[in-house]
Amino acid sequence: MKTSIRADFGSGLGVCLLLAGSCWPSPSALRPEDIKQATSNFENLQKQLARKMKLPIFIADAFTARAFCGNPAAVCLLENELDEDMHQKIAREMNLSETAFIRKLHPTDNFAQSSCFGLRWFTPASEVPLCGHATLASAAVLFHKIKNMNSTLTFVTLSGELRARQAEDGIVLDLPLYPVYPQDFHEVEDLIKTAIGNTLVQDICYSPDTRKLLLRLSDTYNRKTFPLVLPHLPAELFEQPAPWPVLQNLCGSAHAVLSSYWSQQLGKKEMHAFQCSQRGGELGISLRPDGRVDIRGGAAVVLEGTLTA
Repeated sequence: MKTSIRADFGSGLGVCLLLAGSCWPSPSALRPEDIKQATSNFENLQKQLARKMKLPIFIADAFTARAFCGNPAAVCLLENELDEDMHQKIAREMNLSETAFIRKLHPTDNFAQSSCFGLRWFTPASEVPLCGHATLASAAVLFHKIKNMNSTLTFVTLSGELRARQAEDGIVLDLPLYPVYPQDFHEVEDLIKTAIGNTLVQDICYSPDTRKLLLRLSDTYNRKTFPLVLPHLPAELFEQPAPWPVLQNLCGSAHAVLSSYWSQQLGKKEMHAFQCSQRGGELGISLRPDGRVDIRGGAAVVLEGTLTA
């Protein structure tokens, strides 16, 4: 006799098991091996259901106090280890510039009570070594939604240990400060021409730690004239593997480079940055004597739910 088990999910009433077979015998005629097989199938089904992934997930707008402004990032809380390829699949599904994954470092850790966690960042295309706005979003979720009891959190990342502490006017991130050095124009002339065409450039610097080239446009451009320049910039600057405009959102890790440059130019250790874009965003900058930078900003959690797969 051939038997099978099918599980049906009702409207919140649990799992209904239908034992199907050709000419299913009466209960008194069930053979021990049939009962054993049915029990084994049921246990296997229970294991499959237990393995079903359910991850708490949030979306937070970073470097702003208002929803739908600043730079959005997804944040996943991992109670258990996640398959390596699943990180990338989830990031691709969320389709934001970055998705952050917060993981416990020890089995006894608790998201509401522990102060140190692992943190990784993924774009829809790949893992990245540092992401400021997704770190701020992660801290905001732990502080404001999970109600973590600590005033300071430590994240173990590919860029070393990063700290986030609560402040009266937001969350302060402790990030590495990346120095910049003057770059000879002729060595990168073709690259600049390809990137921004005939747009006037006033200064060029290079950050060897991040491998970022910093182009300061001519001071003849201002808030009124710069939008007139944008249509003449190559479309490739705005088009990435996923459909988000990377130049439109405030980037925390970029300010770990910009802070170094503008501190040299202005002779200041304390600065305020504002993103002149549709979504906006602002942050406070404080260069520290130990060669790091405190970046301060707010965050608004706009979505929370459960990711299942």
